[in-house]
Amino acid sequence: MSPPLSPPELHLPDLPEVHLGGPAAAPAGPPRPRLGLWFAVRQGLGTYLPLLLMAALAVGTGWLVKNSPQRPDALPAAAPREAPDYTMRTFSITRFDDTGRVALRIDGDVLRHYPLTDRLDIDGVRIHAIAPDGRVTDASARRALANGDGSEVQLMGNAEVRSQIGADDTLVLRSEFLHAFLRFERVRTHLPVHITRGGTVTQAGGMDYDHVQQLLQLSGPVRTLLPPGTGQRAPAVVAR
Repeated sequence: MSPPLSPPELHLPDLPEVHLGGPAAAPAGPPRPRLGLWFAVRQGLGTYLPLLLMAALAVGTGWLVKNSPQRPDALPAAAPREAPDYTMRTFSITRFDDTGRVALRIDGDVLRHYPLTDRLDIDGVRIHAIAPDGRVTDASARRALANGDGSEVQLMGNAEVRSQIGADDTLVLRSEFLHAFLRFERVRTHLPVHITRGGTVTQAGGMDYDHVQQLLQLSGPVRTLLPPGTGQRAPAVVAR
């Protein structure tokens, strides 16, 4: 009987050892120096300095534009004031037409000009107006409000308008208030008025007189006294 066979043996060559961990750490060098505060400040300035310079340039440019001198015609106009910008005493204002002839003269004791409305407030006013055809109109009152060119006047307090109609014909209007439009030769009032022409005397509660149309409109009550034997041609009268 033969002896049992032993199992075959496998012989492997010796292999080198391999390290299975992570990458090998680099050899430690000298310690890194710590950055100081001055280095951090310099680095921040280098980053933000261009932006700061641009902001400073924009602010300086705006300040120069705001404070640079301007031409007189470029300056904004001052807002009109409610108080008078000038006052005159014992004054005389004369206006001329295109031919150089005197068209209007305003005299008074005190004049105040209000720039907000371009109005004249006059105490003790006296007005002398000459129409293009040479006819003369005079007006007076204790006080008057007029526009800038004097073509519209509100007469208040013992107001009187004396208008020349013909060579020897004059119309006189008296009231506590008369609103005269000198350019259109028209006078109105809503208060009682006393009208005189020659020997004719009329009293009315109000009046609208248009000299160009030769039309006199009266508001009641109306009372008229006509002298006997007069042959003058009076303006047409319409009682309202």
